[in-house]
Amino acid sequence: MQGENWITGALEELRAAHLERRLTGYSGTGGRIQADGRTLLNFSSNDYLDLARHPRVIEAAAKALQEYGAGATASRLVTGTLPLHDELERRLAALKGYPAALVFGSGYLTNAGVISAVAGTGDLVLADRLAHASLLDAAVLSRARLLRFRHNNPAHLDDLLSRHPARQRLVVTESVFSMDGDLAPLPDIASVVAKHDAMLLVDEAHATGIFGPGGAGLVSEHQLSGFVNLSMGTTSKALGGYGGFVACSEAMRQWLINRARSFIYSTAPAPSAIGAALGALDVIAEQPGLGGELLQRAARFRKHLQDAGLDTLNSASQIVPLRVGENAKALSLSQRLREAGILAVAIRPPTVPAGTARIRFSISLAHAPADLEEAADRIIAAARTEGLA
Repeated sequence: MQGENWITGALEELRAAHLERRLTGYSGTGGRIQADGRTLLNFSSNDYLDLARHPRVIEAAAKALQEYGAGATASRLVTGTLPLHDELERRLAALKGYPAALVFGSGYLTNAGVISAVAGTGDLVLADRLAHASLLDAAVLSRARLLRFRHNNPAHLDDLLSRHPARQRLVVTESVFSMDGDLAPLPDIASVVAKHDAMLLVDEAHATGIFGPGGAGLVSEHQLSGFVNLSMGTTSKALGGYGGFVACSEAMRQWLINRARSFIYSTAPAPSAIGAALGALDVIAEQPGLGGELLQRAARFRKHLQDAGLDTLNSASQIVPLRVGENAKALSLSQRLREAGILAVAIRPPTVPAGTARIRFSISLAHAPADLEEAADRIIAAARTEGLA
């Protein structure tokens, strides 16, 4: 195609650096999935509470589909706001302990819309060094100045805020980091942000449904809703469906409705997705111990790997990384695990810093304790073959 000659060379460079990515099709979801005629233990899913296939969630999605149709048919500010959207926002606000919430089409769209609505030219965004790509992309999109503080380092954040005044300042972090599985020191970060009269956004995509009372997240667990202006979350991970949201004040919600472009100019989330989220909220309300059980299983799995001498970084969640280092070796280990019946994808730059390629294991309630023990043994054997243990 005219003008595309550069692509071939660029792709060859990616291949040479072991950074090329390709799509692979899988059959089914859950703890076991099918590929190439084989059944694999799936450790690459974000369906942490195994709700994507839960009968209650499917029933709620189907009911919404039958009642309202396949799509919302318009943006929220036109005719796309259905009673389901209002109900979900009320339920999410209550779960998170905030006066209000606003639902977006995805987690990426949430961060893109929220950050660009509250920060702009002349403002300053300070993001954790390991913050998710959607948060960094949103900061660039906002046209605010972007500074990055050392990972989970409130002292460095304090120093940057002391030295860099701006019209408005927004601090951005995750509560559970998606590639390391470690937890942010939220009370200390919130204290620093309050000291400098800045705003704070906490991305709880990997904490919602798992941590905190009733799955409310780590902001709620630390009782920080009065200090965190924007508590972002998704319905795409532990809640088993698709979508994003932010919990906030009533005034902030109204501002976002007027200024968040990814909200204003997108068709409203489909009724079935909203119905599924409502069904998932029903499940976690009736079974508030699901998150705790998941974390216990993950802790046992992580300890098994650590006892064998494997590096799981500072993981303290359902996300358990196995640090490998080299891109080629991470790909080799991922393939070796696949041959052993385990699907665990190699994570490479730019998703993680150069030299820190890893295998990322996502533990879910679809994994029975016996599955986890067997998988850990296979992982240790494969890692030893690669010289990692």
